[in-house]
Amino acid sequence: MRILHTSDWHLGRSFHRVSLLAAQREFLDRLVATVREREVDAVLVAGDVYDRAVPPLAAVELFDDALHRLAGLGVPTVMISGNHDSPRRLGVGAGLIERAGIHLRTDPAGCGTPVVLADRHGDVAFYGLPYLEPGLVRETLGAPAGGHPAVLGAAMDRVRADLATRPPGTRSVVLAHAFVTGGAVSDSERDITVGGVASVPAEVFDGVDYVALGHLHGCQTLTERVRYSGSPLAYSFSEAAHRKSMWLVELAADGAIGAAERVDCPVPRPLARLRGRLEDLLADPDLARHETAWVEATLTDPARPYEPMARLAERFPHVLSLVFDPERPPEDPLASYAQRLRGRTDREIAEDFVAHVRGGRGPDARESVLLGDALEAVRVEGEDPR
Repeated sequence: MRILHTSDWHLGRSFHRVSLLAAQREFLDRLVATVREREVDAVLVAGDVYDRAVPPLAAVELFDDALHRLAGLGVPTVMISGNHDSPRRLGVGAGLIERAGIHLRTDPAGCGTPVVLADRHGDVAFYGLPYLEPGLVRETLGAPAGGHPAVLGAAMDRVRADLATRPPGTRSVVLAHAFVTGGAVSDSERDITVGGVASVPAEVFDGVDYVALGHLHGCQTLTERVRYSGSPLAYSFSEAAHRKSMWLVELAADGAIGAAERVDCPVPRPLARLRGRLEDLLADPDLARHETAWVEATLTDPARPYEPMARLAERFPHVLSLVFDPERPPEDPLASYAQRLRGRTDREIAEDFVAHVRGGRGPDARESVLLGDALEAVRVEGEDPR
């Protein structure tokens, strides 16, 4: 059976206030074309279909269009809710949609009830484990303790119990939205540590043939049978080095992974993370290749340059993020803030602050006069009895 594993669509998300709706539509075009051209037998979406619980209308329309196109191909789709999704909203109409071959799994109580598909070698049971928030699902799943390892372990116990009742030779696939130990994180994933220990060991999935993971945005192979597809688009500059793709996995007759191929997703615009002094970034000829990229610039100038964003935009018109990390002389790590202030006048403190934000360069004569006038005006206002 040929399976296309995707996750973390995050429909409706923007990138530093730039809409990604057109790029997400282009990705879905690529997905549908891959399903048709590569004769895919099942599409898996391992959570975070939407970027938030109440998605914008345009994202809902895009999702609706994708479902219609997948159903029109006659290829079954199995998807689960992630920690960004509202399980109840995503699961509305699941019973009706299932008649069209779109199988939504958003209820934790249904972890042990698979979608059973068949090929010429027999049945494949697909178990959908939606994102399991420990505090909300512990009782439902009968987990012996709180925390992600316990609730996911309880869900997998249900999977293995159901699989034991299936005919011999039944192959098995699990979809899960979780942080599995060994996975590499990026800045765009929402923290899930509130429910206890965030990560779960890959061993919790023992006993099944393939695990299609979602949540982490980088495509990763934890074991031959346990993989993250990653998000189809970059959602933070920390993903600048990611190769965005989907997994096309061949599940052999005996449950072995016959082949696993990465199918690349469209790239709306490359990302670049630049670092250095402003004048160097503006003049370096080696940076010409980034002039069409979305840019995050980290400036190391000792003093904040004048209008840095506008000047960067002249060379890099798609600069989206500006970070300051000024070069500073070594400071005494033992000197506390209170110690540095003790015995100093307001004017000295103000001048020290200017030197701090400028990496050691204090105010010049004109700026010292302005500081003195401002402090005097504040003092006079404070003494005004009106």
